[in-house]
Amino acid sequence: MMKNTTGVAQFFLLGLTSDPELQVPLFVMFTLVYLGTLIGNLGIITLILLDSHLHTPMYFFLSNLSLVDLCYSSAVTPTVLAGFTPGDKVISYDACAAQMFFFVAFATVENYLLASMAYDRYAAVCKPLHYTTTMTTSVCTGLATGSYVCGFLNASIHTGDTFSLSFCMFNVVHHFFCDIPAVMILSCSDRHVSELVLVYVVSFNVFFALLVILISYIFIFITILKMPSSAGYQKALSTCASHFTAVSIFYGTIIFMYLQPSSSHSMDVDKTASVFYAVIIPLLNPLVYSLRNKEVKSAFMKVFVEAKLSLGF
Repeated sequence: MMKNTTGVAQFFLLGLTSDPELQVPLFVMFTLVYLGTLIGNLGIITLILLDSHLHTPMYFFLSNLSLVDLCYSSAVTPTVLAGFTPGDKVISYDACAAQMFFFVAFATVENYLLASMAYDRYAAVCKPLHYTTTMTTSVCTGLATGSYVCGFLNASIHTGDTFSLSFCMFNVVHHFFCDIPAVMILSCSDRHVSELVLVYVVSFNVFFALLVILISYIFIFITILKMPSSAGYQKALSTCASHFTAVSIFYGTIIFMYLQPSSSHSMDVDKTASVFYAVIIPLLNPLVYSLRNKEVKSAFMKVFVEAKLSLGF
């Protein structure tokens, strides 16, 4: 529990819109998106667990990515849905801190999982003969564990830093959840150091992961260009396409959201970007990986046929 040394006991979330005509359509739309996120990510995890052919490093990381998407979407989307219902959009001081902590933690885990997946693709494409000895079970477990440790450490830094500030009178959060910039801007104490901590720590996490991804893909593309066979070229390209798409979507939004000074923040624009970042991306990832992946589609058909036979159809 966060120690509240200020006079603020709760925050009021303005939500996405106050237009009563939009409340019901948006509630239905976001409910469908959240259900799609739950079904898609749980489906990916279940497929990987059930099909032994998917018990490889690539799908180990993908199952963790789906778990993380599920968790950080669940930290935010229920609050979004509550914002479309009648009544005050109130969240307690401790609940706001908890929401921020888990959202930041799982978003950071995703950041490092994407870097780990890039390294895995590098090992698969550039060093195929040594792949099984490079990406061992202990290496994969270590990379995944490190991602979670970095995520929860990063969340502790940002949540502790934000809620160490004083909140005096202003407790209306111009957002639909307790995101760091939206809460930090309400503080009545000097937040200059806290803003620098936010920018520098986020910059380190994002650019370190992006550097790993960039270096991995440079080597991957060099290797692909040297391939004499067009079949090998297509296979290598297809194995990286899904990951590259997910990386582009994730980092494009995160850089826009967090790596700009507070004076440049427009809360209305930030809210729109946050919808994409916090709600839509967890839905897109399972779609991106399943629609572009023959092994996932094959595993789905296999499970579907087996379920059909077991039910006697």
